[in-house]
Amino acid sequence: MIQAKIVRRNEGPALPKAQLQPAEPASGARRKRRSPEDLRNRILQAAGDEFRKCGYAGSTTAAIARQADVTEAQLFRYFGSKAQLFREAIFKPLDEQLSNFVETHMTPGSAEDMREQSALYIDELQRFVSENSEMLTSLIVAQTYDRESAQGVSAIASLGEYFDRGAATMTARMKGDARVPPQLMVRVSFAAVLACTMFKDWIFPPGLATDAEIHEAVKDFVREGIGANHPFEGT
Repeated sequence: MIQAKIVRRNEGPALPKAQLQPAEPASGARRKRRSPEDLRNRILQAAGDEFRKCGYAGSTTAAIARQADVTEAQLFRYFGSKAQLFREAIFKPLDEQLSNFVETHMTPGSAEDMREQSALYIDELQRFVSENSEMLTSLIVAQTYDRESAQGVSAIASLGEYFDRGAATMTARMKGDARVPPQLMVRVSFAAVLACTMFKDWIFPPGLATDAEIHEAVKDFVREGIGANHPFEGT
């Protein structure tokens, strides 16, 4: 019986045992598991950047997903449509702004301190509306013509959180019963600032008042309205 002769090529010296182990994955190849809240915030941040840069029509969910480092499937898991994502991306910073303002400015104090704090926040709200007027205008157009937006701003989670936070802050600072329910008051106050800031040229004819006078009138109106619920009584 003829046995086949096995010829082995010279493969060189044996490699050290450590070199025979599977290579470690490249840095960043194994992604740390991210929480749903982190994913949602990443998507909203990327969406806000994309919408401001490209507008509503020019933005795509694919580009937003790439910027957020998520898949489109993940994006749609948290936001059912581009229109819904657009609405949330506008108002998420507003809720964060109120949260930060409450933590840094809304401290217990005298009636005059609280009046000044409220006036300062109205300034911040007017600034937010002015800086985001183009986005808000696009939202109004979407509300008018986009079926996905037919349920209105009442369905916007971040705006609802903003109203809830504002109502809770107002309730905590009130003395006695409210003449106007805080949930209603925060919405009326927001609407007054929104309308008088966004539609200033429509509402106020030339020569009626300067921008500064309109700004102060809006601030006084909202502040006095909030004062109807007695949050400015001395402590």
